[in-house]
Amino acid sequence: MRDDDIHEAMALLAEAVRQWPSPAVTIVSQREGNPFKVLVSCILSLRTQDRTTGPASERLFALADTPEAMLALSREQVEEAIYPVGFYRNKAAQILEICRTLVERYDCQVPDNINELLTFRGVGRKTANLVVTLGFGKPGICVDTHVHRITNRWGYVDTRTPEQTEFALRAKLPAEYWGVINDYLVTFGQNHCTPLSPRCSTCVLARFCDRVGVTRHR
Repeated sequence: MRDDDIHEAMALLAEAVRQWPSPAVTIVSQREGNPFKVLVSCILSLRTQDRTTGPASERLFALADTPEAMLALSREQVEEAIYPVGFYRNKAAQILEICRTLVERYDCQVPDNINELLTFRGVGRKTANLVVTLGFGKPGICVDTHVHRITNRWGYVDTRTPEQTEFALRAKLPAEYWGVINDYLVTFGQNHCTPLSPRCSTCVLARFCDRVGVTRHR
């Protein structure tokens, strides 16, 4: 994909993904507009499918929707609420530790700074960027496996890791797409541009895509 193709490609992508549900964390942010809930939902979503993340978030927030309220729950109560998300026991402990930090150091307010968020246990760049963009509406580029795979498949970037992809996109992706590229490509990657045998024959972006690394497609 040439650099000047990105505007048309993103417009086509925006239209294409309307047929599929938004990612679970995006739905939480749209419904709640609450950085704390975005942060917790991000943690629950790691290595967990959206159809599990969404209901688990709802069950947990029905019990507690602030850091203080969350700390009133036992670890077992949190585990029961979020099961069967991946690594639910570790995530329950992580959520409670983050809540304790928020209460003790941040007056229960989630920080809106990526570097500050990275100091929290288990919060990586993907989660920190999602909290900043979805929770606060500030600039950031969240790169998960779909964003990393597809932007490299396009030939728009040439990177080896999601972190390298984030910084490559920060250097060249127009700012107007920073906040939406993760939503678009997660949805597109789950439903159309899949890791194995993507649906290239019916892809609206086929003429822009270099198909880097694609050995089989439909």
